[in-house]
Amino acid sequence: MSWLPKLNYQVWILALGRLLSQTGSGFTMFAAPIFFVNQVGLSATQVGLGIGSSAISGIIGRLLGGSFTDSQFWGRRRTLMLAAIVSSAACFVLAVANDFPMFVLGNLLLGLGLGFYWPPNEAMVADLTSPEQRNEAFAITRLCDSLGLGLGVVLAGRLIETTGSYRLLFIVDGVSFLVLLGVVYWAIAESRQFSSNHQALKGWGEALRDRRLLTYLIPNIMFTTYLVQINSTLPLYLKNFVPATATGEGFSPVVISNLFAWHLVAAVLSQMPMVRLLNRFTHPQGLIISAVQWGIGFILVWATGIASSGHLIWAILAVGVLGLATSAYMPSAASTTVQLAPDSLRGVYLAVNSQCWAMGYMIGPPIGGWALDQSRTVVSSFWLGMAASVIVAIFVLQILDRMMHETSSTQS
Repeated sequence: MSWLPKLNYQVWILALGRLLSQTGSGFTMFAAPIFFVNQVGLSATQVGLGIGSSAISGIIGRLLGGSFTDSQFWGRRRTLMLAAIVSSAACFVLAVANDFPMFVLGNLLLGLGLGFYWPPNEAMVADLTSPEQRNEAFAITRLCDSLGLGLGVVLAGRLIETTGSYRLLFIVDGVSFLVLLGVVYWAIAESRQFSSNHQALKGWGEALRDRRLLTYLIPNIMFTTYLVQINSTLPLYLKNFVPATATGEGFSPVVISNLFAWHLVAAVLSQMPMVRLLNRFTHPQGLIISAVQWGIGFILVWATGIASSGHLIWAILAVGVLGLATSAYMPSAASTTVQLAPDSLRGVYLAVNSQCWAMGYMIGPPIGGWALDQSRTVVSSFWLGMAASVIVAIFVLQILDRMMHETSSTQS
C-alpha cells in the first residue's frame, strides 16, 4: 500500500463514508431514467425536467450549505449530517413516486441534500491537508466515489435481473445515506475553528467579485453538464437508440449496467496515475486535458449510434474515455477552487464550485431529454455538438491559467 498518500485519518474516514453513500447512489444512477420512462410512463422530456428540477433546490442548498460550512454554529460536521438526512428522505420519496409531481418532489429534495453535502465535505478535505497533498486527497475521495458507484451499478443490474424491482434500488440508496449519517456522527470531528465575528453570508459578495472565480465558472459549468449527460441521457440513449441487437433493439439493462461499471472502473484505475500526471501541470492545464478527453469520448458515443456493427466495442471505448475525462476533472476542479479561495471563505468558494453542479443539472437533463424525443438525426448531432463545445472550455481555461499565473507572480 506504499502507493497510497499519507493523509490525516479523518480524510480516510470521509472517503469511507463517501464509498458507502455512493454505493447506494450507484443503485439508481443508470436505472432511474429507464424506470421512470419505461415503467412509470413518463416521457423522456419529463424525466429530463424532473432531474433538472433538482438544480432549483440545489442552488438554494449550496447557498445555505456554503454559508453553514463557514459558520460557527453549523460548521462542516453538522452541515454534513443535515445533508445525509435530507438526501435519505429524497430517496424514500422517489421509491414511492408514481407520477410526475412526486418524481419532481423527490428530485427537489435530492438537490437540496446534495447542495448541503458538497461544500462541507470538500472543505473538510482541504482543512485536513496541506497544499501539496490536496490533489491526491481529492483524488482518493473521488476514487471512493467511483468505487462506490461502480459497486452500486453492478449490484443494481443483478438485483433488477433477479427481482425486477426498480423501487428497491431507491430504498437501498436511502439507507446508504443513513449509514453516512452514522459515520459522520460517530467518527468525524469538526475540522476548523471559527471566528465568533465571522459573517459567512457576506462572503458570497466577495466570492462573486473575484474575476478569476467567475472566469472559472464557465468551463466548470460545461464540465458538470457533460457529467450529467452520462447519468441522465446516455443510459436511455444506449437503451432506445443504439441498434445493438439483430432486431434493432438497444442494449439490455444488464449490459448497460456493465458498461457503466466499466466506465467507473476506468475512472478508478486511472485516478491515481492521472492525478500524479496532472501534478506536473497547473490546475487549469489539468482541466484542459480533461476537456480534450471529453471531446473524444462524445465523438465515440456518436460513433456507437451510427456504426453498422460492433456497437458494444464502440460503447466500451466511449465510456472508457469518458471515465478518463472524469478522473482528470474531479481533483483538478476541487484543487483549483481551493487555490482561489481565502481560508476564511473556503466553504463559500467550494459552494460556488458546487453551484456549477446545480447549473449542470439545470441545463443538461432538459437538453438531453429534449434531444432524445427528436429524430435519430438530431440525437446523433447532439453528441457531436457536445464534442465541439469543448473548444470553448479550452479557450476559457487558457485565459484562467494566465490570470492565476499573474496573481501568483504579483503575490510573490
